[in-house]
Amino acid sequence: MILLSDLQEIKGAVACPQYCLDVDYMTCASSGDEKLAGKCNCCLAPKGCTLHLVDGQNVYCA
Repeated sequence: MILLSDLQEIKGAVACPQYCLDVDYMTCASSGDEKLAGKCNCCLAPKGCTLHLVDGQNVYCA
């Protein structure tokens, strides 16, 4: 049996894509220029952070 509260949690869930970018490091506005451990993709990284890829490209997580 599924309770109504369980359905509400499922309804608000967000699916993350199952892929990993080749991230070297991550920077976020809240941490300044500090190089943080990279996340696989923007779904797993905080909003407002930039993923710096090994090939020199940058991906901004809006």
